[in-house]
Amino acid sequence: MLEQLKPDSINYNRQSGQPILVSWSGGKDSCLALYELKKLKAFDIAGLITTVTEDYDRVSMHGVRRVLLERQADVMGLPLHQVLISKDATNVEYEERMAAALSKYAQVGVDSIAFGDLFLQDIRAYREQFLERLQMKPMFPVWQRNTSEFVRDFVGLGFKAVITCVNAQLLDESFAGRMIDNDFLQALPDHVDPCGENGEFHTFVFDGPLFTEPVEFSLGERVLRGTFWFRDLVPE
Repeated sequence: MLEQLKPDSINYNRQSGQPILVSWSGGKDSCLALYELKKLKAFDIAGLITTVTEDYDRVSMHGVRRVLLERQADVMGLPLHQVLISKDATNVEYEERMAAALSKYAQVGVDSIAFGDLFLQDIRAYREQFLERLQMKPMFPVWQRNTSEFVRDFVGLGFKAVITCVNAQLLDESFAGRMIDNDFLQALPDHVDPCGENGEFHTFVFDGPLFTEPVEFSLGERVLRGTFWFRDLVPE
C-alpha cells in the first residue's frame, strides 16, 4: 500500500532526467502519455500511481483486477504505487489519500505528475488546483491531441487494448470486451468520442512497444453495475 511508504523506500531508476510520476489507469490514454514522456528522454519515470478500489480489489472506474494491473507494471519494468480508496469514496477521501501518497514523493524530489487527459478543461483545472496545493506540478503530454488521430496512432504503434467497461446509456453491452482496432473504430456511433474521453468507455492495455511481453488474460462475464457494463478480464 502506498500510504505505508516511507521516503527512503521509494526507489526508481535515477538518471539525469527530471523525475516524474505518471497517473496510471492502465488504459490507452495514460499509456500513450507514458510513451510520449519516454520518447522525450528528458524524464526519469519515478513510478506509476493508480487508485484501486479496495472493496473490489480493482482499478477504480476501469474495473480491472489488481493482479493484471501489477503484471502490466512488471512487464514495463516500472514501479507501481497503489492508492487504496473505498467503493463510495468521496472527493475528500480521494484527495486525502492521494495527498498522503504524493507527499512521500515530494520529499525525495519528485514534484511533477503526468496525466493522459486530452481535452476536458474542467478536469485539467481540477488537477492543476489540487497539485498547486501540494506544491507539485502537472504535465499533460497528450493534451489537445485530435482524438481520432490519437487512437489511430495508438493502434498504428502496435499497442493492444481491450474495452473493460462501457456507458450503457451510450453504447450497447457488446462493446464491452472488444479490442481497440480499426473495426471497433468504424463501429462506434458518431456521438461517441473515439477515445471515450467523455466517459463513454474505458480500456486496459495488454501489449505494445512499452511491454516486454503481453499481459495474458481471457474474457470473463459481463456485469451491469449502475449505468456501466463491465467485462471481466480473467488472469491466465
